[in-house]
Amino acid sequence: MKNVLVVSFGFLLLFTATGSLLNLQSSLNTEEGVGVASASVQFASIILSSMFVAPLVIKYLGCKWTIVAAMGCNVVYTVGNFYPGWETLLPTSIILGFGESPLWSATSTYLTINGRKQAEKDNKKTQDVINQYFGILFLLYQSSAVWGNLMSSIVFGQDSTSVNISESDLQFCGVGSCGNISEAPSNSTRPPERLVHTLMGCYVGVGVLAMLLVAVFLDNIDRDMTLEFRSNKEPFCSTFLATFKQLNDRRQVFLIPVTAYIGLELGFLNGEYTKEYVTCALGLHFVGYVMICFGATSSLFSYAFGRLSQYSGRVALFALGKTQAIYFSESSLEQYQYYKTHHWPYKYCNFPLAATTTQFTCILGLLFWRPHPDQLPVFFVFPALWGLADAVWQTQTNALYGVLFHGQKEAAFANYRLWEAVGYVIAFACSRFLCVNTKLYILMGVLLLSVTLCFSVEYGEYISPTPSEDNTIDTKLEIKSTELNEDNDTECDKVL
Repeated sequence: MKNVLVVSFGFLLLFTATGSLLNLQSSLNTEEGVGVASASVQFASIILSSMFVAPLVIKYLGCKWTIVAAMGCNVVYTVGNFYPGWETLLPTSIILGFGESPLWSATSTYLTINGRKQAEKDNKKTQDVINQYFGILFLLYQSSAVWGNLMSSIVFGQDSTSVNISESDLQFCGVGSCGNISEAPSNSTRPPERLVHTLMGCYVGVGVLAMLLVAVFLDNIDRDMTLEFRSNKEPFCSTFLATFKQLNDRRQVFLIPVTAYIGLELGFLNGEYTKEYVTCALGLHFVGYVMICFGATSSLFSYAFGRLSQYSGRVALFALGKTQAIYFSESSLEQYQYYKTHHWPYKYCNFPLAATTTQFTCILGLLFWRPHPDQLPVFFVFPALWGLADAVWQTQTNALYGVLFHGQKEAAFANYRLWEAVGYVIAFACSRFLCVNTKLYILMGVLLLSVTLCFSVEYGEYISPTPSEDNTIDTKLEIKSTELNEDNDTECDKVL
């Protein structure tokens, strides 16, 4: 548990800076669209990193030192934001992108390895322990949005410049905005440079602290595997292209839409909601406060869903159930466990709180809502609900990857980052060229496709479960034992 907490607190510190900067890019660095462009470049770099770099780096450096090095890339990106421009943001965004995929792939691999070891030690179900570990990680990771956005709101709140937003400007907020159409208002006045530099200095400090925390206190649990990889003669191209080979697995292909959807929905929230709804109607200094709601709900529900999934199954959290909720008294829990074990629909369809329904409702609401300063509470409700749904996507999809692909952990989690980054790139690349309502319709379509295919993967897992790592080892030992017995029988026959 110590290692899980070290990694999780490291992410809390690191993304207090990087995550909050991503929220601000579309509103803070608006000159010639450099903020949105740098975000697109960042996630395009993640795509390349996921395809060619992540599995190789993890195998050579090991999970621990890959995490530390990748955190350094995040700090470099933060430094580039002191003087934002094409010549500073684009190179540092590329550096950040090439570090981001190894960072997440190494962390997911580390938690999967650690979870399997702990499950064996405590005689628990491996899947449940891994779910719990990812729940803790995302609890603290998502809470970074609270502290990072609170920091930016407090700092930028010292700006005495007031923004007057007219009723004629408000008609171009929300679904009234169509990308780069000239009539759209510009209410994202850049704060004084001294405030920007103060905020960036704080962000660099917490990033360096995250690196030191992981470098000093995280155990190097995969050292032996790393040394073994360095000493073997496995062809370079085989490891280099491991991410592509992972696509030979049909389950991986079916998980592409849901993984890309995570990037799409977060890209929409960070790029469109913060700019076209919050900044447009309230001003830049409200972005941090609004996004605190997203971070708070996402972090709390990440931990909760990590715990609940062992009772409900993942699909119950992915989709809305058609049966009533079960309240967990001792008797009802016993009855529920029976139905969960013996009847497949009950295994997945008992929770009324569901990511799909919540986010689908949010998308419909954003299509019809016209943001206005007089409706201040509504600005906070949408990111709060979005955070609840995102908690399901993040924790359960990561855990699903760890369970399905335990034999190809590095390549599988590299694919996760690859397709999530594809979603981000599409979201940010379309930011200036599509109307907000068009983006919402795209989100809706991808959401429905994702749930359908994810349901298919889960059903296939129910019909033919993936053998656990321990069962795989036991099977190999049984085969080896059988071969030895056959050899002994043959030798006995020869003697006779």
